[in-house]
Amino acid sequence: MRTVVLFATAARFALLEHARNRLALVLAGAFVPLWLSLAYVTVPGNPAHFTLRSVGEVRTDHGNEVIQMIAALNAVTLITGFMMFAATFSSGRFDRRLAMAGYPRTHLAAAKLAALTLIAAAVAAYATVILCLYWSPRQPVPLAFAFFGAAMTYGVLGVTFGSVLRREVEGMVAVAMISGIDIGLQNPLYSSGAESDLVQYMPAFGAVQSAGAAAFSTSWNPLYTAIQWLWFAGAALLALLTFHRRTRSALPRSGRSDPGGEPVPASVP
Repeated sequence: MRTVVLFATAARFALLEHARNRLALVLAGAFVPLWLSLAYVTVPGNPAHFTLRSVGEVRTDHGNEVIQMIAALNAVTLITGFMMFAATFSSGRFDRRLAMAGYPRTHLAAAKLAALTLIAAAVAAYATVILCLYWSPRQPVPLAFAFFGAAMTYGVLGVTFGSVLRREVEGMVAVAMISGIDIGLQNPLYSSGAESDLVQYMPAFGAVQSAGAAAFSTSWNPLYTAIQWLWFAGAALLALLTFHRRTRSALPRSGRSDPGGEPVPASVP
């Protein structure tokens, strides 16, 4: 029972931290439909040829639909990465104080994961709904799940950056650059590198391939979904290690003080 209470309390604080980030909420509410709408109306709907490795097909579909699917992936990775970075960065001192007071770090980490799951699911579903207003993907549920996998991966990357970087602007630039390079190189309309073997090592490779299959094909290959979740697992482990390192020095020791100069008790009940 105590474990449930501790987790619920930490999760509530994590969600409140996100709720206070009004810029992120505005981005989620306005940026997604704006970006997807611009992608759809500014790119010609001429037939575009591209390869779907996940199902072994060479597809010919409307260019504006292809670019909109790529834009949706870019939007969910940016928003989720930004939100998790901002929340982790701003709650750093609070997390350290909780650790000093003896709050289990496993509960703090689990609360961040729970908040990330809710945010990623909401953003992925929202992006899928907006996309479906313009055209009908072949498999909308797998498409939303592909968006969700990409959002989860970039969310834990945001936690990592929030734990190791010292300035807020550094994390914002890092998330934007990684997402831009990752998704941009896999854009079959604008990047010849989308056919390169190098792209299979990108963080969102599995999500791009899964989303492409779900959007434009009736086939589905679980291998590429598994690849995306392997990326998530590796990024989540890195995030856990950095979060552990960030709070490790805050564990109570006799005669030590926290950065604000307040004494830390020699023992925690």
